Amino acid sequence: MILLGLILVPIVFALCVWALPESRAKVVAVIGSLVPLAMGVIAVVQFNWDMPEQFWLGKTITWLEPMGLELSVGVDSVSLFLILLTLLLGPICVLCSFTAIEHRLKTYYGWLLVLQGAMVGVFAARDLVFFYTCFEFTLVPMYVLINIYGSTNRKKAATKFFLYTFTGSVIALAGLVYVVWFSAKETGLWSLDIGVLATTARGMPLGQQTLVMTALLLGFAVKVPLFPFHTWLPLAHTEAPTAGSVILAGVLLKLGTYGIYRFVLGFTPLAVVEHAGVIAVLAIVGILYAGLICWVQTDVKKLVAYSSVSHLGFCVLGLVALNAAGINGAVLYMINHGLSTGALFLLIGMVYERYHTRSMKELGGLASKMPIWATFMVFFVMASVGLPGLNGFVSEFLTILGTFQASNAWSGLPGSTPGVLGPWFAAFAGVGMIIAAMYLLIMVGKVVFGPLVEPANHDDAHSKLPVDLNAREIGILLPLAGACLWLGVYPAPVLRTLEAPVQVTVDRFQMILAQKQADEGESVRVSVVPASAPEEEGETP
Repeated sequence: MILLGLILVPIVFALCVWALPESRAKVVAVIGSLVPLAMGVIAVVQFNWDMPEQFWLGKTITWLEPMGLELSVGVDSVSLFLILLTLLLGPICVLCSFTAIEHRLKTYYGWLLVLQGAMVGVFAARDLVFFYTCFEFTLVPMYVLINIYGSTNRKKAATKFFLYTFTGSVIALAGLVYVVWFSAKETGLWSLDIGVLATTARGMPLGQQTLVMTALLLGFAVKVPLFPFHTWLPLAHTEAPTAGSVILAGVLLKLGTYGIYRFVLGFTPLAVVEHAGVIAVLAIVGILYAGLICWVQTDVKKLVAYSSVSHLGFCVLGLVALNAAGINGAVLYMINHGLSTGALFLLIGMVYERYHTRSMKELGGLASKMPIWATFMVFFVMASVGLPGLNGFVSEFLTILGTFQASNAWSGLPGSTPGVLGPWFAAFAGVGMIIAAMYLLIMVGKVVFGPLVEPANHDDAHSKLPVDLNAREIGILLPLAGACLWLGVYPAPVLRTLEAPVQVTVDRFQMILAQKQADEGESVRVSVVPASAPEEEGETP
């Protein structure tokens, strides 16, 4: 029952927040986020790490018996690590809101806890209806958090976020419904189990897989977001409260990359092999395009928001490399991006609480006044740009290595030659890394170092917070810093547990690619044989 507990406990505490007086909302929310984190530690102990590719901690409960619907959960190592990321960010988001949110506390903390339960449900679901219910329901709490507690343009940001992601979800639903219908037609059995549906869906012809892949990819690409479906994200990030931005970057965007990993790669492998090159091109365009946009930003929060679009392009690029290095790097990137980018949004929020501005024209040289904040800022920027020894380096190196080795997977592009595209795509992605390092380091140079620049109307005497970070804020950042350092110095334990489930996916694609190459070789061999070869003298026809 541990997985169901991780989903239901935050929701139960959310109901307690709404039922109790507002003065107790913060305390109940802290407890409601720490209890699931402790349960997550228990889940780690109970998980069978000897076979991380299997789904463990499973539980099935009859949901709507007349319709044959069941609530089924279970996790492999990929799902479990994403759940642990969600559970870690839960109490951090609650604690960072203590001074930032001053009104309607019951509404805020209640929906924050509900959002956590829904996100865990997405990663734990093994039943398609339960997955889609949790996936879609995450829109509601985030819409409330942005619409009520965001900045000046919050209503537009919340509406745009909801419409974009809801439309994408509906398109993805069409693809999932078709898979269910195809499975029922082929097997004669009605099943909503994700494992059963994946096995059946892989038997679809290429044309049908292409249609399903397009529907699923459109839905999940909006959530990532993948270029050109990214336009809702910078506005949502900029207008959301600090905790909303942390959850959005840390977990909600990973629902899209997780959907691509679990459903697009799992349900439609033939179509993915055929069109992986096109998806890779979109990912690279997003990496470069968003990186160049970051250069002209003066709002620090918007800069980090666009950097998320660029960084998650690496994640998608690794997934469609269809090899072990690429997919391992992409899955690790999901975790690393949530840690480092979530921390950057926290740091920006801490400065905003003191200065009420995010403009680089009004902020500068803060290291002389806020040395603790500046230390954390430099650390997490270095993690984000991929400094060796920190977490970003490992995942970016693996995704680019996988890209370099992925020529055969992308040989279907018009005019392409096997063995050529991989190095070129890796080179373009490497340019994206250089661009990211430049705009983030330029931002650090302006905001952290140099002469002190503060808004004209700022007065430290009237601030509710100390000049530099207090103990609560330091305690929020330390776990993230420790995780970034550990995953940068010694990522082997995590990568070792990710290898087995990733290898299952890779083996499937290697078989398809090998068969494709064999078929192409056979067709070439046949085409060069003369239509009517002359018979050898004395040979019987």
